[in-house]
Amino acid sequence: MSYLGIDIGGTKTALLMERPGARPAYIRFDWPAGADADADLAALAGAVSRLTGAGGPRTVRAVGIALPATVQDGVMVAWPSRPSWAGVRVGALLERALPGVPVAHGDDGSLAALAEAAATGARDLAYLGVGTGVGGGLVLGGALHSGPRGGAAEIGHMVVDPGGPVCVCGRVGCLQAVASGTATLTRAAALLGAPVSPEAFGAGLGQDRPWATEALRPTVAALSVAVINLGELVQCAEVRIGGGFGHGVPGLVAAVREGSRRLARPGAPAPAVRRAAAGARASLRGALLLARATAPGPRAGSAG
Repeated sequence: MSYLGIDIGGTKTALLMERPGARPAYIRFDWPAGADADADLAALAGAVSRLTGAGGPRTVRAVGIALPATVQDGVMVAWPSRPSWAGVRVGALLERALPGVPVAHGDDGSLAALAEAAATGARDLAYLGVGTGVGGGLVLGGALHSGPRGGAAEIGHMVVDPGGPVCVCGRVGCLQAVASGTATLTRAAALLGAPVSPEAFGAGLGQDRPWATEALRPTVAALSVAVINLGELVQCAEVRIGGGFGHGVPGLVAAVREGSRRLARPGAPAPAVRRAAAGARASLRGALLLARATAPGPRAGSAG
C-alpha cells in the first residue's frame, strides 16, 4: 500500500507518493489562474488521479495534507492567498479523488518543522518556509509546539516592521509582508520597472544587479529579526530556512545568518541558521510523515 503527502500552496501544489518496491512518485502543478475553489479542487483531483494511475485510490493507505490556511473544526476559515476557499471543508479536498481513504491535515509550517527535526535529529528548532508567503513551525524538546487550542505557530505573522507594508491578513508589517518571495519580487519589479520572475531574480543577484540586491535587503533584515526573536523567546538552537524561494535564492541563508549574528546581544548568541535539510519540499515530506502516522493497521488481505 502507498502513502500520499500533499503540500497545498498559494500558487502551486505538490504531491508525493511512497510506494513499496518503487521510487517515490512526485507531481507539482500550478493552480488555474483566476479559478474558484471548485476549479481548484478539480485540478487537485486530476493530479491525484494522474499520480495513483491505474491502481486508483484503493492503493493509497493514508493521506497527509499540509495546509497554509487557518482551519477551525475542519473548515478553512481564512486563506488570503485563495479567498474562495474560505468555508471549504478539509475533507472535501479528497472526497472525489480518494473516497474512503484516511486523511489528516496539519499546518504546512508545523509539518515542515517536523520533517526537519526528523531529518536532522534536532530536538529544538524553528523552521521558516519562504515562498508565496512565509510559514513556520517550532519543535521544542523533540515535540511540535502548538498553542493551547492546538493552533500553529504563525511565525509569518510576527510583526517585524510596524511601519512596513500591509500584509494580506490586513495587518501592517508582518514578516510575510516584508520577506516573502512575493514581497521580494514585487520590490524587485518596482526597482527594475518590469515584472521579475524567480529565475530572473536569481540571475540578477548572481550578476549583482542593484534592483535585485536592493530588493533582497529588506527580506534579509526581516528574516534576521525573526531569527533573533525566536532565539530570545523560545531558546531554539537553530533555525532552518526552506520554501521554494527561501531555498532557491542564492546567498539568502548565509546573509540571514550574518544578519542575525550582528543583532545578537552579549551572552545570547543567535541561533544557528541553516538551509532546510528537506530543501523546498519540507512541508511535503512532513505531510508524508503525517500520512504514515495516520494510517490504520494492516488491511485484511492487503500487503502493507
